[in-house]
Amino acid sequence: MAVSDRRQREKEQRRTDIVDAAERLFFSRSYEEVSMDDIAREVELNKATLYLYFKNKEALYATIVLRGIAILREKFGECMAQQVPGLVKVALMGQAYYQFSQEYPEYLRLIHFYGSERFSTENPYTAEIGEGYGVCRGILMEAIREGTGDGTIRADLDPFLTSMYLMISFMGILSLENRWKLVVEAEGFSYEQFASEFFRFITPAISPGEEGRTVDLSDFGSAGFFLTTPLQTRKKKRK
Repeated sequence: MAVSDRRQREKEQRRTDIVDAAERLFFSRSYEEVSMDDIAREVELNKATLYLYFKNKEALYATIVLRGIAILREKFGECMAQQVPGLVKVALMGQAYYQFSQEYPEYLRLIHFYGSERFSTENPYTAEIGEGYGVCRGILMEAIREGTGDGTIRADLDPFLTSMYLMISFMGILSLENRWKLVVEAEGFSYEQFASEFFRFITPAISPGEEGRTVDLSDFGSAGFFLTTPLQTRKKKRK
């Protein structure tokens, strides 16, 4: 191995080590509670070395956000690759978003926090994050187009607007504040039931009904969709 190749590999590994260390800290604390000094100590490097790789703490945080978006993008891609009707693909992507929130809650928290006004629009990572999230929405939009083409989604719905409505809805449900979760639970429902009901609510709204292609719940189940159990069989008894 050439000296230049070895140095490049060492540089890439050091960058990965820095991001890994920052990720551990941001996962366990809020953004404000983590400093570049903390990250330097965690990765056992001089703080000046961190600035050779990242301009500031915001750039490091954004790099971790991009890791989370890459995972979500991969999940959406897997849904899109399934040989099922477009409406089912849309439901699977909503479920994939829900699964992402359960498997990677800290990534989801960082993604949503980065969307706040706390971060500068001049950060070069902001455009990359927007593009990455846009790819996820674009995959969803393509599934909607397939659905209008195969007759499982209403043809009068604009694919772009529908994808925006759905993505915003997914984000809103999955970033539900704890006070609203307590309201749901006080009425005898679990958070999972609340999320599940969204799909039973939205599917009839975007499907063409009797005029289009009928998709049975069994079609969803065979594709791996599990958030379709009727509410009355899962609802907790109220005290």
